[in-house]
Amino acid sequence: MNNRELFKGEKVKLMPLDLEKEMKYWEEWDLDSEYQRLLDDAPAVPVAGSLAKEHFEENNGSGALFMVHTVVDERVIGFIELDGFDWAARSGWVGIGIGDPDYRGKGYGTEAMQLVLDYAFRGLNLNRINLNVFAYNKRAIRSYEKCGFRYEGTQREVIFKEDQRWDIIDMGILRIEWEQLQTLPVE
Repeated sequence: MNNRELFKGEKVKLMPLDLEKEMKYWEEWDLDSEYQRLLDDAPAVPVAGSLAKEHFEENNGSGALFMVHTVVDERVIGFIELDGFDWAARSGWVGIGIGDPDYRGKGYGTEAMQLVLDYAFRGLNLNRINLNVFAYNKRAIRSYEKCGFRYEGTQREVIFKEDQRWDIIDMGILRIEWEQLQTLPVE
C-alpha cells in the first residue's frame, strides 16, 4: 500500500495533492471549457501553474484537499475539497471537480463524495456539510442527491453564462441523514 493513500473505494482513492507532480493536471483542466462551465461562475481564464501553486501554498492547512485517482490505474481525474470549517457549529463546505472528461457521469465523483463525507462525519466529527451547484448541472445534482444531500434553497439568477441567467442551488446534508443512509441495505 502506498503510504500517501488516505481513502479507497471500488473506483477511486483520495490522496493529498502533490504540487510538484500534479500541478500539470490543474493547468490542463483549466483549459477545458466544459470543466470551467461546471465548476466556476467566473469567466474561464487559464491560470499559470506558478499562480495556482502559489494559491495552494497560501491556503495550505485551511481545508482538506484531495486528488481523486482511479483505483485501477491510479490516473488523476479530479479533486475534492472540504473547507470553510466552522468548528463551533461543526460544519463545513465541500467542492468537487472531475477534470478528466472521460470520467464524468460514470460514478467516480459520487464515490469520491461518499468517501469525503465519511471522513467529514466520522473523522472530523462534523454535523453538517454544505455545497452549492449551478442549476444547469443536473448530473451533479443527481450525484449529490444519491449521496444524501437535500435541496435547501435557491440563489436566483446569480450566474450569467451563455447569454442566460442561472440559479445556484444550495444543498446540505446532516450527519444523522448520512448515518441513516449507511444503515440502508445495499441494492
